[in-house]
Amino acid sequence: MDMEIRGKRVLITGGSKGIGLACAQAFAAEGCDLILASRDQAALEKAAGEIRSRHQVNIAVQAGDLSDPTARVALQAAFPEIDILVNNAGAIPGGTVHDISLERWQQAWALKVFGYIHLTQLYLPGMEAKRDGVIVNIIGMAGRAPRADYICGAAGNASLIAFTAALGGKTPDNNVRVVGIAPGATMTERIITISRSRARTKWGDESRWEEMLSGLPLGRAGKPEEIADLAVFCASPRGGYLSGSTLDVDAGAQFRG
Repeated sequence: MDMEIRGKRVLITGGSKGIGLACAQAFAAEGCDLILASRDQAALEKAAGEIRSRHQVNIAVQAGDLSDPTARVALQAAFPEIDILVNNAGAIPGGTVHDISLERWQQAWALKVFGYIHLTQLYLPGMEAKRDGVIVNIIGMAGRAPRADYICGAAGNASLIAFTAALGGKTPDNNVRVVGIAPGATMTERIITISRSRARTKWGDESRWEEMLSGLPLGRAGKPEEIADLAVFCASPRGGYLSGSTLDVDAGAQFRG
């Protein structure tokens, strides 16, 4: 199926690994030019090289700590013209309210919550001015199904779901759409880190992390590629009547007893 986005310029944060890298590969497969941003220059160059070997698209990279507002401003200054923004960078730690210091809480939200909000503030005016653009926020199921042992992430994700709804209800006035995706357990380095934290909290033994993923629907975690394909759909004219919604991708786990 032609997603009708060939030639679009897509900025993906956290684009060097996990869901972000899968998104980069999926958009490249549709003929989109890419801008990949994350902290790690070497990882970005490796990701870009892998994609170039498979797809004839233009790829630029920019390394920077996107928890820092100056890095976000520098990113927008270097690449002011984009068609699609995929907010994906974020690493909120697991743990209970007793485990996470206020300083660590603020650091985590600086990247994911305020990072998403600030990049939207930077890029939305240009999209509205040209009356064309899509913002896709990769959020997380913890915002729908909060847990005490992932309280910082649950609260941050819930904030971003509300942000997406409030903004996405208004931006269609200027022909811009804002859509969220809430992945459930997805097999990335990130889910392993979170599962280790949960196992440490529950049993005092992080080596039992795989037990935290038992009992998932369909007998497995989700695949990054499944999230990426949905991101492409949401950003394309095929998903052209989506805005304000956050789509849950957890194979029904939230409804299981």
